[in-house]
Amino acid sequence: MRRWTDRSTFRLPPWRPSTLPYRPPSHYPSLARMAEPAPSIAPVVRMEHITKRFGRATVLDGVSLELRAGEVHALLGENGAGKSTLLKILAGVYTDHGGTIFMGGEPVRPRSPAHALALGIAVIHQELSLLPALSIAENLFVERPLGRFGLIDRGKERARARAVLAEVGLDLDPDLLVERLSLPERQLVEIARALGRGARVLIMDEPTSALAGPAIEKLFELIRGLQARGVAVVYVSHRMEEIERIADRLTVLRDGRVVGAARVSEVPLVQVITWMLGPRGAASGAAPAPPSPSPRAEILAVEALSVDPATGGRPLVDRVSFAVFAGEIVGLFGLSGAGASELLLGLSGALGSGRARAKEIRLSGVPVRMGSPREARALGVAFVPADRKTMGLVPGMTSEHNGTMVKLPALSPLGLLRPGRERRAALAMATDVGLRPEALAMDVATLSGGNQQKVVLGKWLLEGPRVLLCDEPTRGVDVGAKAEIHARIRALAASGAAVVVAGSDAREIAELADRVLVLRRGRIVAEIARPEASPAALLALAMGHDEAHA
Repeated sequence: MRRWTDRSTFRLPPWRPSTLPYRPPSHYPSLARMAEPAPSIAPVVRMEHITKRFGRATVLDGVSLELRAGEVHALLGENGAGKSTLLKILAGVYTDHGGTIFMGGEPVRPRSPAHALALGIAVIHQELSLLPALSIAENLFVERPLGRFGLIDRGKERARARAVLAEVGLDLDPDLLVERLSLPERQLVEIARALGRGARVLIMDEPTSALAGPAIEKLFELIRGLQARGVAVVYVSHRMEEIERIADRLTVLRDGRVVGAARVSEVPLVQVITWMLGPRGAASGAAPAPPSPSPRAEILAVEALSVDPATGGRPLVDRVSFAVFAGEIVGLFGLSGAGASELLLGLSGALGSGRARAKEIRLSGVPVRMGSPREARALGVAFVPADRKTMGLVPGMTSEHNGTMVKLPALSPLGLLRPGRERRAALAMATDVGLRPEALAMDVATLSGGNQQKVVLGKWLLEGPRVLLCDEPTRGVDVGAKAEIHARIRALAASGAAVVVAGSDAREIAELADRVLVLRRGRIVAEIARPEASPAALLALAMGHDEAHA
């Protein structure tokens, strides 16, 4: 068996994946039959030619997937590949789709999450759905209370809860409030709830994202027990060392299509990466765009920054330290749950001082405190969030008002708004980021994603920040807008500002950054300079290729 973490059988070249030949799925014999295991393993679910569109955008294009009893099937792909959409169709969240779903050989169409659960399809979300203020027993039966004639039988619920909890190895008082449980215990209760409803298919979305070593081992032991009971498990994760340990088969999506499928033991990691990125993405290195000027003075220094989750558990960011110099663009690359977004949220003051803490933060060598966005802004630190609709814009207001919001105090001497000044500032902002002037009078909510992002970026550029923090700066924008946003970020760096860009798109980070810090499980695991920062190199490190040797 080829082991992904065994360097005696597999080595990545020294960050030059272009030397690796691209092999299409047809190269592997198992792919011709979609990596079918022995015929004795019965299919539980078969999804055939699933298609889903949002407006003009096709997010799933003829996807087929087969789940078998007693198997763990890993679903892989970059963010935006279509994984979540496919699983939401299976779970009854999206009902308007093309294609057919079969269970036990019969066509079904989950009409809602409740209907999917009645069919035996349960989802364990990355963000757990338990109600903290209720007891374990109440959470287990909140949707289907046990009793007769409209009366809840608490004794019956407690007895049934003990039996269900025992199935996942938990010996807890059913009357214990969920808010008093540890995060691993909550996850096991969530799984127990699914099993108590007779789940035949269990979808697990990044189940180890908030777990540490012993809790992960217990989860894997439970998954193996589910396999023995004939449950089909869909395992969504970016951590390849976990996929190798727990999964039987894998399917890779890219741009809404199946681009590869195989038994885990038959395919090397480098091929999985190539499927995820495509032949061009895996072979390409950093973009040939001119790099930013050589770093000069240190602008931003961060020492031992940690960010805690809202509900307790393993830190989302764990004692991260780094520095950014004048004229430099530093990329923070990590896959889902790696902590890159949380790092910027904590650094910008958006999480407050309760959840984010650091040994020291310095701006141009001077220790500072940034416990709120207001404090960060006063120090010349701007933050462009990933969620522009809820954190970056005010729907219902015009683009002009959104674009001048940050600079409004300077445009309103003595508290009196000067429309002429605001209009001139808005026009300057629009010119700077390539926004059409007529868009300024429109409700910002009606603009395209690319133009909305230009407004979010432009309002901060009006301030002339010393430090720009960007989280997924081109998420959901078209190619043209992406190029314009990249050009403006580079121009700001060229003017002497320090820029930090976080993202999960390996191509974008490799193209934009002068230096890349790779995060995994809340920690920096590698630092790569621009010439070596190919998408494949970044993805391999983020997936934990060197986990066994770190």
